[in-house]
Amino acid sequence: MLIPFNKPYLTGKEFVYIQEAASKGKLSGDGEFTKRCQAFFENKYGFKKTLLTTSCTDALEMAAILLDIRQGDEVIMPSYTFVSTANAFILRGAKIVFVDSRSDNPGIDETKIEALITTKTKAVVIVHYAGIACNMDAIQRLTSEYDLFLVEDAAQAIDSYFNNKALGSFGHLAAFSFHETKNIISGEGGMLAINDERFIERAEIIREKGTNRNRFFRGEIDKYNWVDIGSSFLPSEITAAFLWAQIEDIEDIQRKRILLWNAYYAALAPIKEHVDLPELPSYATNNAHAFFLVCKDRETRDQLIGFLKSNEILSVFHYLSLHNSPFYKDKHDGRVLPQSDRYSDCLVRLPLFYELDTDQVWQIASLISRFISEHAGQLRTEMSKR
Repeated sequence: MLIPFNKPYLTGKEFVYIQEAASKGKLSGDGEFTKRCQAFFENKYGFKKTLLTTSCTDALEMAAILLDIRQGDEVIMPSYTFVSTANAFILRGAKIVFVDSRSDNPGIDETKIEALITTKTKAVVIVHYAGIACNMDAIQRLTSEYDLFLVEDAAQAIDSYFNNKALGSFGHLAAFSFHETKNIISGEGGMLAINDERFIERAEIIREKGTNRNRFFRGEIDKYNWVDIGSSFLPSEITAAFLWAQIEDIEDIQRKRILLWNAYYAALAPIKEHVDLPELPSYATNNAHAFFLVCKDRETRDQLIGFLKSNEILSVFHYLSLHNSPFYKDKHDGRVLPQSDRYSDCLVRLPLFYELDTDQVWQIASLISRFISEHAGQLRTEMSKR
């Protein structure tokens, strides 16, 4: 029986809440379920203000507008990330300055940021890959010293922490995803977390097509008008109702995902000399968004994915370095980013979803161990013949 890479998990309440929203005759955004979701995130994680969006991409695009990114501004970010991280700022005219990843995990190498800061740098965007916290102390020291905006791409980082403080609460702004591959989902969907109060009012305007419609609905003005640029970043109540069902079960979902993640790690620990397993820095918690391993070379990675597929297990690679992308390679400054390229060539993500069980994890790990052992044996034989 095929084990997929991902399987969206339904708690059983999603359609109950969707029907409830429909029965109230309120399907457009900012209804009761939207407000419940936003209040939950603000109360649990300490964000000053949250706004649900139609995607994490939209939340990032809102961030770029809020920071008034313009032609000629420079924005520093990791190369090993999804295209949305960069595209949101490219759309506003920014020049992207890419940073390499760390050697011990795919997150941004904070020691490489300062050398790239110029008088044109306006913001630093960091990505908490697989929910593993970047070194926020070091990064916030830099953004504070150079008076730069900090944006957290926390698409994978819901319910994850740096030194007991929630990811997404460090940056001036942060973007989250509720795509079907994430820990809690709404099919598509995202959220902008706002931690700097000066951006709250304008964020509401940008999210509502550039109008002050929210102030009108709160009774603060007698009519609303077009007052700024913006777009339709507002999700429907259908999306919010689905998300609320997931939020109600977030502790159970997280418990199961962490159980599976720990089972993978225990089962694969014996082959650590042949593949790199995810390692959490002392300051980071594990939200079990993804379990990945890093092979020694691209050929081994590709063969492993093929081997697992032949055994009806779907594993996948992840990002291709953006500095080498067809769109941006001619715009990149030519620096070699070896760690980013290593993860692009060698990283494999394994199946991880709520309905997976530990027996299946051990089955997958056993196949990986067998493949790696046989592959390592073949390499030793080839070396001995030389």
